[in-house]
Amino acid sequence: MTTRRQRLVVLGATGSIGVSTLDVVSRHPDRFEVLALSAQNRVDRLAEQCGRFKPRFAVVGSAAAAERLASLLRRSDCETTVLAGAEALEGIACLADADAVMAAIVGAAGLRPTLAAARAGKKILLANKEALVMAGPVFMAEIQRNNAILLPIDSEHNAIYQSLPRDYSCDLSSSGVRRILLTASGGPFRRTPVSDLAHVTPEQACAHPNWAMGRKISVDSATMMNKGLEVIEAHWLFNVPPERIEVVIHPQSVIHSMVEYADGSVIAQLGNPDMRTPIAHALAHPDRIEAGVAPLDLCRIGSLDFERPDMDRFPCLRLAYEVLARGGNAPAVLNAANEIAVEAFLERRLAFDLIPIVIEQALRNTAWMKADNLDIVMEADAAARKIARKAVDARARPA
Repeated sequence: MTTRRQRLVVLGATGSIGVSTLDVVSRHPDRFEVLALSAQNRVDRLAEQCGRFKPRFAVVGSAAAAERLASLLRRSDCETTVLAGAEALEGIACLADADAVMAAIVGAAGLRPTLAAARAGKKILLANKEALVMAGPVFMAEIQRNNAILLPIDSEHNAIYQSLPRDYSCDLSSSGVRRILLTASGGPFRRTPVSDLAHVTPEQACAHPNWAMGRKISVDSATMMNKGLEVIEAHWLFNVPPERIEVVIHPQSVIHSMVEYADGSVIAQLGNPDMRTPIAHALAHPDRIEAGVAPLDLCRIGSLDFERPDMDRFPCLRLAYEVLARGGNAPAVLNAANEIAVEAFLERRLAFDLIPIVIEQALRNTAWMKADNLDIVMEADAAARKIARKAVDARARPA
């Protein structure tokens, strides 16, 4: 019997997750069909992807980008329909004949289209952690209300998903789960003297020792804000209280996360640090497919190391735990201020060690509110960005 191919929408197709997703898809043309792709402004790369995968739709961020993309596609006789703007992005996220949506847009920009996919009851492959960080209660309510399927793509959350019982029902006590152990590499500055962090460059921060990631996520890994956001995400994905989520630094990035059970057993998911593994797991779930990832050679690795994170070295991780405990709009404020601070650091306008200072100022100066609807979340996001920009300007390096 012939099984219909799974029709896939990739939001953020030209980023590292999008590229890895399309690599896995290309290995299984009998299983997957690309229905739509999106990118903000990497038009040349998106044109190449459209030429190869022949999606029905391609969405870019602006009319100018759409005009250029359409011109490139005409030269290659590609019949993809080109659209532009936020409304079009939400439109492809809820296409009637889409089976799955890879939500891989980095940052707050990915929230609305991911919510649109949830409201349409899609199978969502969630790489955009900000949807849960900013609007966890709102997003999870839409998932449940519309019977959407949510599969995590972050290597850590995907590892947890694989290590939990098959019948896990977001209830720790009845599932025998004691705690979740989120592993972290520690990034490039795990051993750098704290006094030297003021002088690190964007190039140094983006040189992750294990993973190939985009610049923003690489900086988040260097500050361990990425891990803090993952703590918040894990809370919402698995209904786990903050005190039962522990971060463990594991420099080799071989164990992607662990689940500890009441009887003392610890179940871990291991693999080479390659995002194609969790992507392939989620795409084919509950089946297993080839991902193009090299086999794990534990004998070559030799040893696995672990240590507790130093909150003085990584204040962003501390801030994430604090806002998770505070709740309401605080996580949205944290995320927005971090995006502004990281952008300023990458533009060489802000010192690396001032990133958490800017975030703390936004948290102190944004009024706390219960975040029970999207409007409140987006208001907090806008207010925090304004405060963070002022904080950056006050501390900006001379041009």
